[in-house]
Amino acid sequence: MPTVLITGANRGLGLEFVRQYARDGWRVIACARRPAEAAELDALAVGSAGRVTVHELDVGDHGQIESLARQLAGTPIDVLVNNAGVMGRETFAEKGLATQKFGSTDYDDWLRTLRINVLGPMKMAEALVDNVAASEQKKIVTLTSIVGSVGHSSFGGLYAYRSSKSAANAVMKAMSVDLRKRGIIALPMHPGWVRTAIGGPGGELDVTTSVTGLREVIARLTPGDSGRFLQWDGRELPW
Repeated sequence: MPTVLITGANRGLGLEFVRQYARDGWRVIACARRPAEAAELDALAVGSAGRVTVHELDVGDHGQIESLARQLAGTPIDVLVNNAGVMGRETFAEKGLATQKFGSTDYDDWLRTLRINVLGPMKMAEALVDNVAASEQKKIVTLTSIVGSVGHSSFGGLYAYRSSKSAANAVMKAMSVDLRKRGIIALPMHPGWVRTAIGGPGGELDVTTSVTGLREVIARLTPGDSGRFLQWDGRELPW
């Protein structure tokens, strides 16, 4: 039975990842900041015959990540999905293109966004790299965003969010080089503009379509894909 670890598993894309992987017979290590408030996630775990386990985890808290790594010592993790992330105090769902506009910068919030979206995936990878290396599939995927693509950028705003996603892309690219010798595939992926609490109701995709596509791409990844920037349908994006 393959194993997947998913951060930010209490709602949106993370919850759908849990639902789909559990349905297909995977062991799912589902991580959420406040499990006691994650009723849908808890229901999935209860009905999974033990395949889904729920763990408290704030990826902005490195002590919690280290504690989780100790709990999982010796457990192979085939796919590590760094899904947890924030847009910041302002979200696209709330303000659209006015989000994080020039002249209204909240620098403390920007630093928090970087800690969660950039340092979080890096710390998760460093803490659990031995678990991934011990598995059969050996994959680390971090969900970023097309707005983190400098080559694709065509509008302003979103300073905290887009810079965090660009940085996460750079982290995953470097990680793909460093972990190649251990046979690990590492890359950033864009889930599309999805109708979630962050993306808002105007998104082009629902969570089921996005996660189904992401999982199909993840399933067919080969070492040659490591370090590429792919989106939910497998198309490559410019850096």
